[in-house]
Amino acid sequence: MTARSFDYRGLTLLPERAVWQSQTRTLWIADLHLGKAASFRAHGQPVPRGTTQENLARLGALIDAHDARRLVVLGDFFHARSGRTQGLLTQLREWRAARGGAECVVVRGNHDLHAGDAPADCGFESLDEPFALNGVEGWHHVVGVETGTAGPILLSGHIHPVARLSGPGHDRLRLPCFCLRGREIVLPSFGEFTGGHPVDARDWDALVVTTGECLFPIGSESLPA
Repeated sequence: MTARSFDYRGLTLLPERAVWQSQTRTLWIADLHLGKAASFRAHGQPVPRGTTQENLARLGALIDAHDARRLVVLGDFFHARSGRTQGLLTQLREWRAARGGAECVVVRGNHDLHAGDAPADCGFESLDEPFALNGVEGWHHVVGVETGTAGPILLSGHIHPVARLSGPGHDRLRLPCFCLRGREIVLPSFGEFTGGHPVDARDWDALVVTTGECLFPIGSESLPA
């Protein structure tokens, strides 16, 4: 069964690799890794250009479509200090100026600790995890926290989850997915050129696979109604 959205514990999972919190009109995403291609080029590796522009265009379209009041990035906003070029920062400032009414928050991830925060004039507020908002806690990586059913919903990223799918014709696909377990939701990486880590469905209550246009819940029959 496919769907354009999937509701879980009062939040809406979107095929664009984001979570929508309607009560606060907040979009949650994880792992942009802006400047990753530039950092690779800085080390002499030939990689495509234009990924930052593509990431920001997709993100802007998502914010505009939902008329979001707030964006929360769950870590790894930047990939590396070597990728924080003046061109990238200029793109960020222009992107932010076009959406001056929306609050933008970055929950620092492991890459951000080395890459550094966005300059203040880029309009992104950087904070340590967790970021709490109306019954939700935003983390980059949940460690040492009980993830059962009691307490706020835990949103995080970090692992770039992908599901490995196979069909009767021995076709195989790797697609980004959301991982659900108790009150925990791990988001797929939003950024392009970020890679993915295969996850085992048996380790989670359910996986929700995304094609970018549709969602495919796997194991959702085991979730509470």
